[in-house]
Parts: sequence; C-alpha cells; structure tokens
Amino acid sequence: MTEPTLHHVLCPGLAAAHSGVSQPAAQAAHRMAYWEWNRTGDPRHPHVIVCVHGLTRQGRDFDVLARRLSAHARVVCPDVAGRGRSDWLADAAGYQVPVYAGDMLALLAQLHAQAPIGTLDWVGTSMGGLIGMAVCGQPGLPLPAPVRRLVLNDVGPALEWSALRRIGSYVGQPVHFASEQQAADALWAISSSFGPHTPAQWLELSRPMLRPDGQGGFTLHYDPAIGVPFRALTEEAAQAGEAALWQLYDQIAAQVLLLRGAQSDLLSAATAAAMAARGPRARLVEFAGVGHAPTLVAEDQVLAVEGFLLPGAGEGGVRA
Repeated sequence: MTEPTLHHVLCPGLAAAHSGVSQPAAQAAHRMAYWEWNRTGDPRHPHVIVCVHGLTRQGRDFDVLARRLSAHARVVCPDVAGRGRSDWLADAAGYQVPVYAGDMLALLAQLHAQAPIGTLDWVGTSMGGLIGMAVCGQPGLPLPAPVRRLVLNDVGPALEWSALRRIGSYVGQPVHFASEQQAADALWAISSSFGPHTPAQWLELSRPMLRPDGQGGFTLHYDPAIGVPFRALTEEAAQAGEAALWQLYDQIAAQVLLLRGAQSDLLSAATAAAMAARGPRARLVEFAGVGHAPTLVAEDQVLAVEGFLLPGAGEGGVRA
C-alpha cells in the first residue's frame, strides 16, 4: 500500500492491570487507533515495526519513514490515547507512560492474533521512546516476540528539566487556527528545534496535527487534558523517576540505536554518552543543526534508522 490503512484496537482499561504494567489510575476501556503500512505483498508478513510518536504528536508523523520501511515489514504507527483518531481518556490521570505501555501490549496482542509476529522492532520518538523503554525493560511482559531492535529518538532515562518546562508551557493550551497554513506557521514557532524542513515537508507534518473546530477553522488533534499530569510533574519527582528509568534501560536486551539532535535541550550529551556506555550500550548517532527532536523526514535520518533495522535492505541489497 502506498498509503496507510486505519485500524483500532480495544484497550481493556481495568483489565490492563493484569498485564504486568502497573497503572497510575483506573481507566475505562478505550479504543486506540493505529496506522498500518505494508508494501511487502504479504499482509501476514512476520516482521513488525512499531513506531510511536512524541507527547503532542500522532502516528502520521512517521509517514516518510514508514513508507520506506514498509517495503520490508509491516509498519504500525499508533495514535497514543488522547491523540489523533484514538479515544480521549475519561480520567486525565491516565495520560502517563504505564497506561500507554499497557495499551501497546493490547495492540501487539491484536497484531499477533491477526498474523504471528516473528520479528519485532520499535521506533520511539521522545515519549514514544519512554514507552518503548517500559515495554522492553520489563522482563516477563506478555510480548508476542521479544523486541529485537529499539530506536530511541532523542530521549533517555535522564530528561533535562528546562526542556520539560518548555514543553509544559504550551502543551494542552487552547488554540484555534483559521487555516492549515496559519496552523503550520504557529506549530513551527514552537517546533523550530526539529531542524530544517522545506515548507512542503512542514505542511505535510502539520496537516495530521489538526482537526476541524466546527467553526470553519482548526484546532489541535489531541485532548488538552494530556497536559494535566505533565504540568503536575515537579523537578523533584522527575529526578526521583530517573533511577527507575535507568533500571528499565539497563534491563533492555534489544539492540539499541540512540538518535540525538546535536542541539537537543531534552537529551544531554552526557546522558547520551552514559547510554552508550551502560546497559544495552546504545549505538549513538547525532544530527547537526537539529534539537529536540529529529522528525525522521530528512534522508540522513531515515537512512540511519533503515540501516539499523534493515541492514542490507537499502539500494536493492538483500536484508540481513
């Protein structure tokens, strides 16, 4: 397929407490949307790559990368709960990584029931990387297959407080736009750290970020309540959580590729160096002229991920 198909999975809410992922709040069952790309010619292809977006984003962020990878695998890009085409949660306290990780287990179970997963890889940008660490760093979770290769895109166990405050200053704020272009311009004002993009590239990234506001204009695609637990986070709580995140990271058995924008304010160079030296000993690739976070649209960024997940698949090669 040259465009993705939209599907949904029912995430069981209270039943997820039995999944092995602890949950911060009881949640009702809800539907999570996901976009599936598959150009392999085999709808039951056993190689699945899950791509999970950042805090305020949605699954169509990965269109460029997914279109490329989908010649060799089923590529699945969920809209995390509260975003895109997914349901909004009744209780804002559920907008946290443990709930999201439980939802991903439900997604993987559904994909595996549709067609057995033989090889499982994960690409996570920012929040999507934290969810990936929760899924990969807890031995004994009911995964249909162990995650073989994990891409962490500009995220790690230690997150810079100044960057968290910057993100918290805009997430969940009410906004309305008269046009797609006005929205794209406004999004660029808070996202210029993503690095250079052509106007056409940025407009393509911006369109899925919008939904009609019922008044002839647009608003953002996500539930404003996703910002509630984020803004409730204190610097002390963030620091206390680092030890748990490092424990997750150190328990990861997958091969890890760590991508970092060289000007990132969220993932420090020191944290990236530590991730390369301990636990799964991530392979580190940095991109000049980019902050938080690389969008995986630029060719060098796509090639870095493609070469890691599909060695030998590019330029007509045979995948290893």
